[in-house]
Amino acid sequence: MHLSSALVAASALIASCAGHSMLAKPASRGNVEWWGTCAAGAGCKGPCDSPKASSPFNSIYNPKTYVQRGQELDVEWNRLNHPGGFVRLAMVPFDQSDDWASFNDNILKYTCYETNCGPANSSDTIFGRLNGSGSSPCTSTVTIPKNIPDNTAVTLQWIWYGGGIYYGQVDTSFGEYYGCSDMIVVGGPTSDEKPAPVFQGGDITYPNSGVCKYWGSNKVGDCNFGDRKPSPVDGDLLSQSLEPCMRGPEQKGTPFGMGSGSSSPDTSSEPASDSAAQDSSVAESPAAPVAPETPAAPETPATPVAPATSEVPVTSDYSVVPEVTNVPEVTSAPEATNAPAVTSVPEATNAPVTPATSDYVVSSESKCLARPSPI
Repeated sequence: MHLSSALVAASALIASCAGHSMLAKPASRGNVEWWGTCAAGAGCKGPCDSPKASSPFNSIYNPKTYVQRGQELDVEWNRLNHPGGFVRLAMVPFDQSDDWASFNDNILKYTCYETNCGPANSSDTIFGRLNGSGSSPCTSTVTIPKNIPDNTAVTLQWIWYGGGIYYGQVDTSFGEYYGCSDMIVVGGPTSDEKPAPVFQGGDITYPNSGVCKYWGSNKVGDCNFGDRKPSPVDGDLLSQSLEPCMRGPEQKGTPFGMGSGSSSPDTSSEPASDSAAQDSSVAESPAAPVAPETPAAPETPATPVAPATSEVPVTSDYSVVPEVTNVPEVTSAPEATNAPAVTSVPEATNAPVTPATSDYVVSSESKCLARPSPI
């Protein structure tokens, strides 16, 4: 490898690191403090990119996004030069959208980060096979649950975790990134049954398979960094985040609790692996006041990941917006009319809705390595 080529490739990755990754469609709430991106390593701890009180959904001047039960909602994010990892999608009543436990109890889907996207140049192997730069959009779909009552305001949560190659370091993983989009459910078939979470595997590296490529941990919560926050230093870009979260080789596997686990990749360009992914260990960090999913102690102390208890879905009651009369049958999405209709999702905006409550409380400890000095 020529040094100049490596520097060019690293520069391409670094150019987008301020943004890393975020939910693009349906449009996320966004935030002011982190320029729209919610990165756990930068101090944005989720479960959304901004709290419900700051959501544009509360403004009467913003048109609302309407969806219907049973609809396949398109979800999109940009790769932003980063390979690997998982995406988790969950949906709760809008009023419960500040509560980590509520999202953990209402997971709809897991999928690979690089579902149908990848590097711009597939022959670029400076950082490993199919790990080069490229910012094409990645897409998936999620089914709106049929057990949500009409006129219910809900929040879709998007999480990216297990992404790799932090600032050109091939053995490092990113922290977690969060985004939320608010909408109202009207119409569609009904059912009392709560949907179980599903996993859709297969990515650019392992197409048509039941696995995803990832780094670090395959479990939400392991790279939330607890209650730790960075201490930025002027002129030091890397001091703005606690990342990288973990060190270790590229892996392949399923989300924690959704399959047979993980293993090292079977590619010629893979880094050497000392042990399987589940047997990883990582330096402890202080416990988070509201952490995503509870990690457990690793079985062996050799590598960076320590899966713990699986997420167990629990029934959650949805809040209902006051009855809306004369709502026409939903067949197509309105531009901005007086009656909601659904087929596609407009840019998410927001309006206040009657809140629901949740008694769920969750806490956990996040385990991550402190950021090393930049090379």
